[in-house]
Amino acid sequence: MAFNSKNPFLSNKRFSSNAVSRAEEVHEAKIIDYNQEMTLSGTINKSAILFLILCGAAMVTWWMAFNGLNIMLPAIGGAIVGFVLVLISAFKPQLSPYLAPGYALFEGLFIGGISAIFEAMYPGIVINAVGATLVTFLVCLGLYKFKIVKVTEQFKSVVIAATLAIATYYLISWIASLIFNFTPVHYGNGMMSIGISVFVIIIAALNLFLDFDLIEKGVQERMPKFMEWYGAMGLMITLVWLYIEFLRLLSKLSSKN
Repeated sequence: MAFNSKNPFLSNKRFSSNAVSRAEEVHEAKIIDYNQEMTLSGTINKSAILFLILCGAAMVTWWMAFNGLNIMLPAIGGAIVGFVLVLISAFKPQLSPYLAPGYALFEGLFIGGISAIFEAMYPGIVINAVGATLVTFLVCLGLYKFKIVKVTEQFKSVVIAATLAIATYYLISWIASLIFNFTPVHYGNGMMSIGISVFVIIIAALNLFLDFDLIEKGVQERMPKFMEWYGAMGLMITLVWLYIEFLRLLSKLSSKN
């Protein structure tokens, strides 16, 4: 069975029989036994590992920020390196066991830095953003587990289209602001800006359903073991995006008070 999602990271071709065949050719393996197959428990364990690495790295830049040290280099550098590792893993999923921990490490440096900046501006915002992200994750997991939300092909198409539209809008707005020196509408604390943030958070949350669905199908398709790292990395990417968007929304709401 092939599944037709177009998720930018957890895409079909990473979770298909063809991907397995290519992986087997690379590793010169003809038979994959149970211990070499992707499992749900293995993916959960690896997600936990990535989360701990990310939190540990975030504590480093957080500590640096509140001890008067310059965090710009590790924070910006972490974001750039993390993005590069995601791109490499998207094309070379068999390298995910090495790239996923690296992503968590460098992205953690970025998350710690940006969290410290927001916390200095709006005390208490970080714990609220963490709580909102955790609650959203648990709610989406429950809705998926009990089949209240079903991931159909139409559902996937809508979420993916909206995600790509958001990414395109952010990119164009950023470039245009550099060239024409204007403030994009999603900046500031106006109602339009807050509305955009709420919409982006909803789309980010809906991406969690795609992550859950593709991980489950990866297990059903008996993908190679390295896909556990790949699936965990995809889930972590969505959670990081969701957390940052909650920070942005809460900062806008706090600045109105």
